[in-house]
Amino acid sequence: MVYEATASAPVNIACIKYWGKRDTKLILPTNSSLSVTLDQDHLRSTTTSRADPSFTTDRLWLNGKEEEIKAGGRTETCIREMKRLRKVEVEDKDPNAPKRSEYKVHIVSHNNFPTAAGLALVSSLAFLYTLPVSPSTLSLIARQGSGSACRSLFGGYVAWQMGEKADGSDSLAVEVAPQAHWPDLQALICVVSDDKKGTSSTSGMQRTVETSPLLQHRIKHVVPERMAKISEAILKKDFDSFARITMADSNQFHAVALDTEPPIFYMNDVSRSIISLIVELNRLSVAAGKGYKAAYTYDAGPNAVIYAPKENIKEIIELIAGYFPQAPGSFKDPFGLFAQGLQGKLPEGFNENVAKRWEVGAVKGLIHTRVGDGPRKLGQEEG
Repeated sequence: MVYEATASAPVNIACIKYWGKRDTKLILPTNSSLSVTLDQDHLRSTTTSRADPSFTTDRLWLNGKEEEIKAGGRTETCIREMKRLRKVEVEDKDPNAPKRSEYKVHIVSHNNFPTAAGLALVSSLAFLYTLPVSPSTLSLIARQGSGSACRSLFGGYVAWQMGEKADGSDSLAVEVAPQAHWPDLQALICVVSDDKKGTSSTSGMQRTVETSPLLQHRIKHVVPERMAKISEAILKKDFDSFARITMADSNQFHAVALDTEPPIFYMNDVSRSIISLIVELNRLSVAAGKGYKAAYTYDAGPNAVIYAPKENIKEIIELIAGYFPQAPGSFKDPFGLFAQGLQGKLPEGFNENVAKRWEVGAVKGLIHTRVGDGPRKLGQEEG
């Protein structure tokens, strides 16, 4: 008997950043983090897992290319732990349950966004093994594959609690609020570069842990308060507070990277120009008594993610396109906001001199999306 399951999992983008491990094997973070799950209709990882008694080894293909599953590596750890969970939660409790945990698995994953690698692996195996466990329990295993991936086990607004125990049993993802609680938050991803990073996140964050005094201040004094305040802002749908905290945490994360020895530079001139545009847009809006319109955030790279309420997003896309023109027809416009195409129109009163206007290609693409749901079980036709 051959068993198969397909799942898709969403991308998440952090507002409170994860940067630094206190245990590199178990992937236990030095601080808690919080993210927004993005809509799988636009960005996702899709994974099919098959268990077959005729398979002789576990194998993995990512975007059409076979990847080595290294003994003791992250992928091998996830597969082993999911098999263990199947045995403990299903087979040991029901002597008639098929012994799927004893079969080797073949896993095929396809991602339509660079950071999505491996996100759906745990979800696909959870469906394959029909596991009666919570997303938080699954996140304990997903965390060991990729720390931030554990936050993709939920939709909406998600916290990864750092935990305190040495075995990592309390370092897991929890839902702060579901997608339906605040569905009007949208996001614009500005793809500045898809080049491989000069300093990988894995090596960069450990250098920061070892050398940055600012990180120690951040861990002890800054993040705990921000986690509480941004969770409260989400529950109250308070975009002003959400925006202030999100931008401040992005700024501090990059300050911590700069405080590392030797310093790490993830943003570039294009990234900084986008910040200048959002700062000026917010200045104009606050001066008019209307509060913040947008919040920028940057992970370990130059690409910007701009969060905004639904009613502001069209103006923001026009603003970005005004300074970073897009090749004709390249912007997908999934919500049908630009029947006449992108005009690059600036808001009235906007100070044009806050940034220079760039050539086509400086921002390679714009992806308009929104807050989304958690992992989905897909049919065979989507495998």
